[in-house]
Amino acid sequence: MTAINADVLLPGPAATAIALALTAPISFWGGVDPKTGLIADARHPEFGQSIAGRALLVPATVASSSAAAILLELVHAKLAPAAVILHEPDAILLLGLIVAKEMGWPTPIALRLDRGQFAGLDGKTLEISDTGRVRCWNLT
Repeated sequence: MTAINADVLLPGPAATAIALALTAPISFWGGVDPKTGLIADARHPEFGQSIAGRALLVPATVASSSAAAILLELVHAKLAPAAVILHEPDAILLLGLIVAKEMGWPTPIALRLDRGQFAGLDGKTLEISDTGRVRCWNLT
């Protein structure tokens, strides 16, 4: 088991989830279906995979002012990731979680972690504390 300390961008509950490390930037607007939680952009390498309940590792986002709305819809539909782990903070994307929290909906924790560590976490079970400590299981 390996432990990593990530920066907490937005507090949320501890989570245990399988990591989905995206290998390319994503636009939530048009890139993620808010009704299914599936990656809907046919050009994205992880097309068709579900982000629901996963520890979603995002190397970068493609700018869209609608990203917050899509993430808010995912939270409302209970299709949001268990945790959102970003290489760089994205204020617009995080706004969706802030609004969901203000509405009283359970929201995932959001963290910042260097994308250089993403590939080694993909497919692994991550235990994420509410303080940003990430423990990785299933190391090969």
